[in-house]
Amino acid sequence: MITEITESNEKQAVARKILEALTDWFEIEESREEYISGCADWIFFAAKEEGEDVGFLCLKETGKATVELAVMGVLKDHHRSGIGRQLVERAKKAAASQGYEFMQVKTVKMGVYEDYDRTNLFYISCGFKELEVLPNLWDEANPCQIYVMSLQ
Repeated sequence: MITEITESNEKQAVARKILEALTDWFEIEESREEYISGCADWIFFAAKEEGEDVGFLCLKETGKATVELAVMGVLKDHHRSGIGRQLVERAKKAAASQGYEFMQVKTVKMGVYEDYDRTNLFYISCGFKELEVLPNLWDEANPCQIYVMSLQ
């Protein structure tokens, strides 16, 4: 079940639980803490199964017409179960209903790391299109791929 969470402390608790379990993708503690801190102010959706938090997704405004899928995580034992897609679909509907025209997401460019290749394929399967690669946004070892989708 996907629900929107509005209370800041609850958002941060869910984000912490999920991100600390996903160190393959969120291994840098400083970055994890930035996501956890930031999500308090972002649009936040949580996925629950049998009363337990198993995933979440946050949207933040990056322009008048655009939101960014700022951070998303689904516990590993729930990968490929449809939860990630449900979170993205809920986020798309919410963003469109709030008047946003586009959603973007940033990840590591395809072909750099196998785990991130699966992430890229997931975003593409959800309807995101390649927009641009910024090779030095993060660092040379992690070229940033930006994907975008129209919400209209």
